[in-house]
Amino acid sequence: MEYDIVGDVHGQADKLEALLLAMGYRQHAGAYRHPTRKAIFVGDFIDRGPRQVDTYRLARNMVEADSALAILGNHEFNAIAWHLPDPDWVDSGHFLRPRHGELGVKNRHQHSAFLGEVEGTPLHAEIIDWFLTLPLWLDLPGLRVVHACWHDGYMAELAPLLGEGRTLTAELMVRASRSDDPVFRAVEGLTKGLEVALPPGHSFRDKDGHERRNVRIRWWDAHASSYRDLALMPDEERAQLPDIHVHGIKPTYDQRKPVFFGHYWMQGAPVLQAEQMACVDYSAGKGGPLVAYRWSGEERLSSKNFVTSPPKN
Repeated sequence: MEYDIVGDVHGQADKLEALLLAMGYRQHAGAYRHPTRKAIFVGDFIDRGPRQVDTYRLARNMVEADSALAILGNHEFNAIAWHLPDPDWVDSGHFLRPRHGELGVKNRHQHSAFLGEVEGTPLHAEIIDWFLTLPLWLDLPGLRVVHACWHDGYMAELAPLLGEGRTLTAELMVRASRSDDPVFRAVEGLTKGLEVALPPGHSFRDKDGHERRNVRIRWWDAHASSYRDLALMPDEERAQLPDIHVHGIKPTYDQRKPVFFGHYWMQGAPVLQAEQMACVDYSAGKGGPLVAYRWSGEERLSSKNFVTSPPKN
């Protein structure tokens, strides 16, 4: 099987349709299909864009027609947590993702495009139920796909707990929403990436002037080892970080298969992160193109195989 791995869509159904058409997919019997290939969505179907429900329907129709596979992104995880009541606070009207206070205001704002189309409708629950059928990762013959970080340790911890097809159960959603639970750490790592605490006495100020003591890292960078080199942040902020080696945090990818992921809001011309690592998120939800990598069985990836959604006429 040959696959087209599609980046984070974020409600940009126009870009998704244009990209699929550019890759030779055509509508047939209610779903986009390709005569010889299959799409793989890396998650983050929702939030930000103008066509939330259309994106969901397009992707789900393809999955159910067996013309696509899909995994769970952090925005789908957040949507499930927003929707599910917190069993420890049922009588108080609390949910797994907070809706109250200052944090609740922030969470609603992040989720507002999706809620604007589905809140208070039966479709909301239908979509959440579908999100719960999406696996956390795919390990297929020849390639692997995860939303943010391929981490063998976290996957080994989660595997015996997951539902059929490496899915999150309602019980695991509760554990994955408790910051003191190992399940939280593992799910967070796979869907949101790895964040490390800076050494004692070190911090930096972000673009808004807030003091930060944690940084998200480029886990795929085999050559970087210091906080400064690994940090995912603008160069001006990176310069504030210590040039100190990070110990025991970054996973080592085994290189047995190419791995594809999204999540990181890349910009510019699509490039590989390594010979066997490719991010396909190029900020479609923030005005960038929707990107796919066309994989045809190669063990060593090539930047020539990226394709981007064509601009509107």
